[in-house]
Amino acid sequence: MIGMNKMASAKYTRIDARRQPTNYCSTLRIVVFVVLCLVGIWMMSSLFVVPGQIVEVSQENKNEVKEEKQEETHETIKKSATDETETEKKTETDEIGTKLDESSSGTKDENTDNGINLDVPANNQSSEKMGSSKESSGDLPMNVTPSLASETEASHGDSVSSPTAKACNYAKGRWVEDNRRPLYSGAGCKQWLSEMWACRLTQRTDFSYERYRWQPDDCEMTEFKDSEFLRRMQDKTIAFIGDSLGRQQFQSLMCMATGGEWRLDVEDVGVEYGLVKARGAVRPDGWAYRFTNTNTTILYYWSASLADLEPLNVSDPTTDVAMHLDRAPAFMRQFLDRFDVLILNTGHHWNRGKLRANRWVMYANGKPIKDKKLLDIGNAKNFTVHSIAKWLDSQLPSHPRLVAFFRTISPRHFRFGDWNTGGNCDNTTPLTGGSEVSRNDSMDEVVGDAVKGTKIKLLDVTAVSDLRDEGHISRYSVKAKEGVNDCLHWCLPGIPDTWNELVAAQV
Repeated sequence: MIGMNKMASAKYTRIDARRQPTNYCSTLRIVVFVVLCLVGIWMMSSLFVVPGQIVEVSQENKNEVKEEKQEETHETIKKSATDETETEKKTETDEIGTKLDESSSGTKDENTDNGINLDVPANNQSSEKMGSSKESSGDLPMNVTPSLASETEASHGDSVSSPTAKACNYAKGRWVEDNRRPLYSGAGCKQWLSEMWACRLTQRTDFSYERYRWQPDDCEMTEFKDSEFLRRMQDKTIAFIGDSLGRQQFQSLMCMATGGEWRLDVEDVGVEYGLVKARGAVRPDGWAYRFTNTNTTILYYWSASLADLEPLNVSDPTTDVAMHLDRAPAFMRQFLDRFDVLILNTGHHWNRGKLRANRWVMYANGKPIKDKKLLDIGNAKNFTVHSIAKWLDSQLPSHPRLVAFFRTISPRHFRFGDWNTGGNCDNTTPLTGGSEVSRNDSMDEVVGDAVKGTKIKLLDVTAVSDLRDEGHISRYSVKAKEGVNDCLHWCLPGIPDTWNELVAAQV
């Protein structure tokens, strides 16, 4: 029995001896596995840490670059301030000018005989030709105005657009027939309307051009009513300054405000503005009338080029006249604080014939211009329009109640020649060229560019009026004079009435 127990004990001893290496291996495997897991965890943690370090380094690089840019900006500002200090004695003309076309070699021809910095876009187009301008991407078209219904009154009295203001382009729309037109009688408005523009008094027998009104696509335009307009314009002064087309617009508004009827409550106040006929003159330099019931004044001042005109020898009636391209007319500068609404225009007098006939000599910085590029008619007009617009815009903050418009050029419609070479505009059928304007930009690039970025409103009438070639004076006249065709001025009532409706809708 004892022997059997010894044998069994020896057997289990051998079995345990065989199992001991196996247990050791298992323990080793477990240790290795744990170590590998720890290594794996450490490696995974490292992977998550590295990107964060990269981002942090990248951010540090960005901060360094930003600091470098800020240092460069500070240096630029300091340099600009230094330059500005050195040039602050220069005249305003030195800040305005025309970027003239570079020569074919690609180098800029600089001429500083007049000390003029030509830094506004050149435009060599004739006042008789208008091209299409490109609309700036991301910006509202230059002739877009916030709708009046969406404007709010700021605490300082200026009208500002709310964030939800609806863009309104009064120059984009269509002509529609309206049997309620015209707004006044061309035969009855003799108190204010020049006979030569009252086509009802001529041999013309077709007056269908009177029965249309302009309807903008995205703007509300209420029917013009003379009493309502005068009520809104109570204690206000409306001034037109420009050429003969500006005079037509002035006469149109007088007829619209009176309904074309004789009014005893309107008095001539031209003497208050120095608008009296000089000895030997054909007519005064303008007219001013006041509606006494509402204390509303409507005036016109003749300034065909909008440049300030100064006779070189006041005692000589045949003297040359300095045409200061960089100076607003003295009349505008003198009476600007009395205006509540101002409408400027220029265009058709910018040609060599007009300059020679009027003995106008172009000046800038107070002396005759010698720069041949600036003497170019297109560049001179561009320079003047930009100069006047910049000056007027600079005055608006100190004249918060003033609403200023710059009207675009009125189109001519001579066919088969010009005014002195047999050109005519005999068409009497309305809208033969279409009834709609779909463009967003203005056909008048010069005025459109000049008012862009200013607080001056663009009164864009060029494309609107271009569709109405049947509305000109044409070959008709009171005296039935043969061989005369006026395809520049308009019959009244007529197209200028629409221009005034556009003004009334925005004041």
